[in-house]
Amino acid sequence: MDLEKARFNMIEQQIRPWDVLDQEILDLLAVVKREQFVPQAYAALAFVDMEIPLPAGQNMLPPRVEARILQDLNVRKHENVLEIGAGSGYMAALLANRARHVLTVDIEPELVTLARKNLADAGVANVDVAEGNAAEGWAAAAPYDVICVSGSVPEIPQAMLSQIKVGGRIAVIVGTAPVMEARLVTRVSENEYQSVNLFETLATPLQGAAQPSRFKF
Repeated sequence: MDLEKARFNMIEQQIRPWDVLDQEILDLLAVVKREQFVPQAYAALAFVDMEIPLPAGQNMLPPRVEARILQDLNVRKHENVLEIGAGSGYMAALLANRARHVLTVDIEPELVTLARKNLADAGVANVDVAEGNAAEGWAAAAPYDVICVSGSVPEIPQAMLSQIKVGGRIAVIVGTAPVMEARLVTRVSENEYQSVNLFETLATPLQGAAQPSRFKF
């Protein structure tokens, strides 16, 4: 397999046509080696437009979804980022190249170990990986400039919204199958948030996320 050709095709045929036009993002996708974060059993699928299975029933998001979220978050070098759902560590590695520091949290010990190893092997030094349930955020290190949720939630928890600074952003996939949409929420004041729907997609539900009641009284 010609890795560089496959990477080039991923960027030019999947990602750029999906309105990812920020050249810095496209260059970053060429530099951070996605194949190093994919489980060995799925190495041949590293650049394919699909979710890739991870241990504990979790998945890596498709490359175009990761790229679009990265572009829309517009992370800057002075910002601190919380990622919810470490997975294989790939999204944390992308975020770390744009941010001052990334804290990524996963509920699954196996994925915490995997993400730590992959990030260390890739030489990414400004990411900390923690174990725990961050489905409502991670108050211990709040507030954050950016929160990136690498999974879907039925609705955005209020606790998570309260953990971003004014001017901060949350990228999260909201809804339940078969209808989900990626959403960017910006905190514009202490009590006001602006929400923009980015695109429709499907993603593996985030473990530990509270399920909304189906009954209204």
